[in-house]
Amino acid sequence: QVHLVESGGGLVQAGGSLRLSCAASGRTFSNYAMGWFRQGPGKEREFVTFISGSGLTTDYLDSVKGRFTISRDNAKKTVYLQMNMLKPEDTAVYYCAAARYNRRTSDDYDYWGQGTQVTVLS
Repeated sequence: QVHLVESGGGLVQAGGSLRLSCAASGRTFSNYAMGWFRQGPGKEREFVTFISGSGLTTDYLDSVKGRFTISRDNAKKTVYLQMNMLKPEDTAVYYCAAARYNRRTSDDYDYWGQGTQVTVLS
């Protein structure tokens, strides 16, 4: 079992930055790939990024490449999402999730956090 709690969301002007954190419970955190997904108003949930259990492999949605960076600290059982150069279209509820394998599809993720709201003002 993995319990996930996100934090760090908020209101920011376009071009600004936010850092999301996702704290995990459970003894096998490093066995899980960790992903970030988001769901904007009136939109379906979409993949944003994932990081492998070791932290050596990452993947990103094309529209966030070069602006967002995922990282993890296995000792702290925490995954981070550094978001720079934010745009209004990044406005969404952001969810972290845990999967046994590196995946981009939400159905492949076993555990989910409750989400944190990110709002980017134009």
